[in-house]
Amino acid sequence: MKQHKRQLAICIRNKGAEDLEIRKVYRVLPDARAAKDGLIRVIDESGEDYLYPADYFVPVELPREAERALSPALR
Repeated sequence: MKQHKRQLAICIRNKGAEDLEIRKVYRVLPDARAAKDGLIRVIDESGEDYLYPADYFVPVELPREAERALSPALR
């Protein structure tokens, strides 16, 4: 079974989205349908996943050590 790498993104804007913190790394959940509409599904400050404009985020790849260190915060 192929293991999917965790997708992460940094919030760069949050206009009208109080549940997002600028410069914070968020876990991204795959959602092809939302992506077609220019949206991205992330787990926000409430701990739930919601759709936000994709241009509020920049995808990032962290070194394995950094991802492990952040892992509890990104659940």
